[in-house]
Amino acid sequence: MAPAPDPAATGSARAYALLAAAMLFWAGNAIVGRLVRDDIPPATLSLLRWAGALALLLPFAWRPLRRDAAALRTGWRSVVASGLLGVAAFNALYYLGLHDTTASNGLLLQALIPTLVLVCDRLIFGIRPGWSAVIGVGISTIGVAFIVFRGDPAVLVRFALGRGDAIILGAVVIWSLYTSLLRTRPPVHPLSFLAASFAVGLVALVPLAVIELAGGATIRWTPTTLAVIGYVAVFPSLLAYMLFGAGVAALGAGRAGQTINLMPLFGALLAALLLGEKLYGYHIVGMTLILVGLASGLFGARAIPAMFRRR
Repeated sequence: MAPAPDPAATGSARAYALLAAAMLFWAGNAIVGRLVRDDIPPATLSLLRWAGALALLLPFAWRPLRRDAAALRTGWRSVVASGLLGVAAFNALYYLGLHDTTASNGLLLQALIPTLVLVCDRLIFGIRPGWSAVIGVGISTIGVAFIVFRGDPAVLVRFALGRGDAIILGAVVIWSLYTSLLRTRPPVHPLSFLAASFAVGLVALVPLAVIELAGGATIRWTPTTLAVIGYVAVFPSLLAYMLFGAGVAALGAGRAGQTINLMPLFGALLAALLLGEKLYGYHIVGMTLILVGLASGLFGARAIPAMFRRR
């Protein structure tokens, strides 16, 4: 008789699947954000994105919000931090950075997030990462570096950090802090916390968008612009944040953060599929290393399938 599946391994696999879907949606966000960089100013795009996401979420979150109002008020610091860091600051900076760098660079710079999440966990909460997490992050980061430098060490010597790259690097630090702080969220329904965080971020983005538009920035309304606003409101906002929150709750910030390295992988595939960009050998090697690193986290000491355990 075949051994029964291990619930822990099954739960981890499901959580990784949810996180992989979130990374796919966020990879698409980088591509469309770059696509409309000259049509919508960055803070305004963020404002429209989160206004749409909150409008779609509220009908489902209204009852949990009313029920969890007291707990949300008690845990207001976590709600405000989530909204300011994960919704307003990260996204406004990310779209701003995409004005001056490529979508690929934006995705690849996020390879630093898994390492930074482990650092934040250690500095803020005193959490020591397990060896499987450290090894997994290391292997995946090497895979991303292989793609960034195209498998050629000479490219490393010529590498320079531009203005857009520096802005996105700042956004990466903010997202890492947001991911680590998710463990402090109050014990409320996920939709309640998400809606409250979206609302805080939306309020923070209003003055930024007003300043932007008052300074002469304009929106060029086209079918592509409208489609992009619809996409970013639904997939990388509403759905991806729900999936990412569920993954962090199931795996912890450190292990969930490893999946950020799937974004360059998905980004390269989407660029090849949608933009006609070519895939080279170094892409394949890098993608393989990324997947190996993630697998080492999935099948680490805490997620060894029952079939491999001594009975």
